[in-house]
Amino acid sequence: MRTASIRDVRHDLNRILEWVANGEEVAITKHRRTVARMMPADVHKPDARPMPDIGGRLQKVFGRKVISDKAVRSVLDESRGDY
Repeated sequence: MRTASIRDVRHDLNRILEWVANGEEVAITKHRRTVARMMPADVHKPDARPMPDIGGRLQKVFGRKVISDKAVRSVLDESRGDY
C-alpha cells in the first residue's frame, strides 16, 4: 500500500489517481497518521442475459398474419373519431 500526505493529494492528485487506477490502495496521511484510504472502485458488470427472441415469439403467436397499412390507417382513423 502506498501512502500520500494531504499535501500530496492537493498538489498531485493525478499521480495518486493513476496509482489507484492501476489497482493500488493509497493511504492518505495527516501528520503521519492515516486518515483515509483510496482504493479502486469495484466495477460491477451486470449478468449477461440473452436477448429475448421477439420475432420468434410474434411468429409463434400470430403466425404469418400481415395487416396492410390501409387496414391499420382505417382502424386508427375510426379510433380517433371527432372530438
